[in-house]
Amino acid sequence: MKKIKITQVKSVIDRPERQKKTMAALGLKKMNASVEVDATAQILGMVRKVEHLVTVTEL
Repeated sequence: MKKIKITQVKSVIDRPERQKKTMAALGLKKMNASVEVDATAQILGMVRKVEHLVTVTEL
């Protein structure tokens, strides 16, 4: 399984509640926080919904 690194680059302030919950579900709580996760279909779908707030790097 491929792994990806997701880094939060923009704030969730003034974003819809759904996007805030998606960021929390990804494990991102603060600016410049990073998490390494498996690149499953569910995770990639979540990233697609908040792609304007994060950067994704393949590991």
